Amino acid sequence: MINVIQIGLGPLGQQIGKYIADKNQVQTIAAVDISEDLKGQDFGQLSVGETSGVLIENSIEDALENLQKKPDVAILTTVSSVKKLESQIENIVKHGIPIVSTCEELSFPWTEHPELSDRIDAICKKNNVACLGTGVNPGFLMDYLPSVLSSVCKDIDSVVVERFQDATPRRIPFQKKIGAGLSLEAFKAKEQTGTLRHVGLKESVYFLAQCIGLKLDNVTEDLNPVLAEEDISVSSMDIKKGDARGVEQISHGYVDGTCKIKMHFKAAIGEPRSFDRVTIKGVPSFVSEIDRGINGDIATCAITVNSLKSILKATPGLHTMSTVSVPGYLN
Repeated sequence: MINVIQIGLGPLGQQIGKYIADKNQVQTIAAVDISEDLKGQDFGQLSVGETSGVLIENSIEDALENLQKKPDVAILTTVSSVKKLESQIENIVKHGIPIVSTCEELSFPWTEHPELSDRIDAICKKNNVACLGTGVNPGFLMDYLPSVLSSVCKDIDSVVVERFQDATPRRIPFQKKIGAGLSLEAFKAKEQTGTLRHVGLKESVYFLAQCIGLKLDNVTEDLNPVLAEEDISVSSMDIKKGDARGVEQISHGYVDGTCKIKMHFKAAIGEPRSFDRVTIKGVPSFVSEIDRGINGDIATCAITVNSLKSILKATPGLHTMSTVSVPGYLN
């Protein structure tokens, strides 16, 4: 049995709690969130509507004080920024607890945040534990999966990864993150603050480049709203014609002026077709497509839980999905 402490109990943390409750090999034995309104609530009641005896605390220290034994691993579902996550990681690993986190920037922070990455790696090694950033995207569909597919190639000229998804069934925080329902002016304003985008696209480019041995000399990223061509009404919101129904982001990785990696992400309410597609030009050249795509909310929770065994086997330090053992379904 893998004993877990869950830290961050928003929609994602609660959903992960539901998934763990259905598992035979994993159990949540402690839960932490900074919300004072949640303190003292039963986590089972919050996540699955059943009493679990696990009371939510506002700090790791308070949560650990009530336990007879230390958790085997922490699931950290709090922020997307690795800068904001650093102190949280340090506070966890000083207790000798390894981490699996859904922080998008943690999936491959080495290029954008090299000094911070070194600090996290060092503090994990000092405390003899491992730390992993994962998720469906980044963490799997647009980086780890194409790196695995590249294994059958003798030569690679370029890789194009596309993720198009209808955001209608996604959780409301995700819909808001991609700007669905905003006027064009409001969309542009939020874009300027950096709070409106799919986080992790560049990290996916850097991850894949490292896996296939490319030294990129330039990486670009463009972001644009996907506009509604007619009024749209879904359960979570009403979108007027001309307003944003989502976002489109494209990142290119270049070597000597030639595009070697292209990442194309599009998520919008009412998108007519969902799919995940990897196109590799090389020897051999091929296209691999997942029709209807992978539901991001389900897959993010699933891969987080399914990666627990991998991080428990990993050597101390900061890891990516390419440096831990291959995760598989955890019963």
